[in-house]
Order: sequence, then structure tokens, then C-alpha cells
Amino acid sequence: MRLPPSIPKPPPTAHNRYTRFWTQKSTIYRRTALLLQMIQYTELLWEMTAKRKGEKVRWRVVVILEIVKAVCRLLLLRLTNSRVILSPPLPEREIDPGKLEESANGQSPASTLVAEEEVLESPPSERSEKSDSALWTMPRTGLSLPSLPDSQDISNYLLTKVLTADDIKPPKALVHRVSGKGELAEVLHILRPVIYATAMQYWRQDRKSWRPWLLGLSIEYGARQLAKQDFSERLAGGLRGLTSLEKEELRKRGWALGWWAMRGAFYENITKAWIHSFTGKLKGKPVLDLAAGLVEDYEFLWDQYYFPTATL
Repeated sequence: MRLPPSIPKPPPTAHNRYTRFWTQKSTIYRRTALLLQMIQYTELLWEMTAKRKGEKVRWRVVVILEIVKAVCRLLLLRLTNSRVILSPPLPEREIDPGKLEESANGQSPASTLVAEEEVLESPPSERSEKSDSALWTMPRTGLSLPSLPDSQDISNYLLTKVLTADDIKPPKALVHRVSGKGELAEVLHILRPVIYATAMQYWRQDRKSWRPWLLGLSIEYGARQLAKQDFSERLAGGLRGLTSLEKEELRKRGWALGWWAMRGAFYENITKAWIHSFTGKLKGKPVLDLAAGLVEDYEFLWDQYYFPTATL
């Protein structure tokens, strides 16, 4: 898709460079990753449909979907020569469609006037960032050149143009291969949802049982620690030797551990009571009552379904 000359094409992110490399290199990777994302987008709908036929059918569908997703991830692990599976496994959108529509339709005089007033009223540092997006088109060649930054913000402007080590690496080198303990950790991370969903199905009669929750959390936390230990021992510089893409994925998985507070026995025994207490205090108060209603709407999903709190 061609961009209008008024909209410069942003440099691709490390995630997009890596995932685009594999989608272009392997048709199987592209189709597998697409199937995985399609399941993730529709899994809650499948669970809602199955719930109408009873809890036994619902958990059977949940386990089947988790098995299919795990098989897809194991296949991606194989296709990438034992590299950590990124989330999401496909390139993300880089261009805001709203900007394309504005460029195609043209900005109204009112919006242009408001934009000019915002630039004049903004401080110099912010003004340079806004003016940096404005391009000057050469009349003869039609090529566009960015405007010069504010003289008070030259250093920040130059820093944005500096290439990092990851910018010059080939896409395949943005994620290290794993082996031994690192590969075992990745396989455990992939299989954890299957094991947890199977345990939840087995103990579905006792929603307050801690056994599925402790089993799933211990596997995920153990896989994370095993992966960090492998990186520390195998890479030069330990965890500091990770690429920015690997650090970002490790950070995502760390934040994903927080969702265990919304799952299984922890939710039934602790989190649910706290949410009820929190929403009860907000009810009857202006504006805050709307927030309480929003939390209660999401609470229904957390309480009745498995996939709203699933992270894989």
C-alpha cells in the first residue's frame, strides 16, 4: 500500500522486522501464525457457544482450543529453529488509518487553524516534535524533506536519528536460538495453558480448589526462571546480552503473571471479595458509579468464562 507524500513511512519496529522475515520466508509459518491469531480472536465466542450445552462441553472445548494453540506454537518454535515465540507472531500495523483518511480527504480549514494554534501555544520542545512531522515538498522533483528541528532541541532530534545495534542486525539475529534448558523452558511455557485447562476441567466441581491454580502458576514461573537462568549462562553479558525484542517479550511475560490474580482459586477466594468491596464503595457516588458498573460488567466475564483472563 502506497502512502501519500504528506505521510512519511515510519521505520519498521524490531518486532515487525522479525515477524515479517519469517512470514515471507515460510508459508507454513504465516499460515500457522494466522490460524493461531484467528483462534485467539474467536476463542471467547467458542467458549460462550459451548457453555450453552453445559459445563462439561465448555471445558472440553476450552481444552481442545488450548491444545490446538499449543500445537501451533510448537510448530512455530520448530520453524524458527528453536527461537522464543513472540506475541503476536505476525507483524503489527505501523500506519494509523486515520491519518490516511485525513490525507485523502484533506483537512478542513478549522482543523488546520486549531493545529496551528496548538503549535504556537506549545513549549519549544513539544513544538519541535510537532514541526518535525511537517514535510517540505521540492517543486521540481516532488521529493519531501523533513523540516529542521528547533535549535533548542537539536540533541533530542539527533538521538532519534541514531542507529542502535538492533537496527543493523539481520532480522533473524533479533532473537537468539534456545537450546537445552532454554528450549525446555519455552516448551513448558507453551504447554502450561493446556495443563492448567485440563486441571481446571478435572476439578471443575470445586471452583475454590487451589490445586489447578498452584500447578499452573508453578509451571509458568518455573519456565520463566529456567529461561532467565539459561540466558544468564549462555549469552555473553547474561541478561544484558538480550536484544531489545527479547527484553520486551520477557517483560510482557512478566506482566502476564499478574493475571494469575484473576484466575481459579485466587480469584474465587480472594480477588472476587475485594472487587465486590471495591465496587460497593463506589456505588451511589457521581461518576464513580459508572466506574463501578464497568468493573461489574467485566467481572461477569472473569467469573463465568476462562478465556478473558488467558494470556496465551
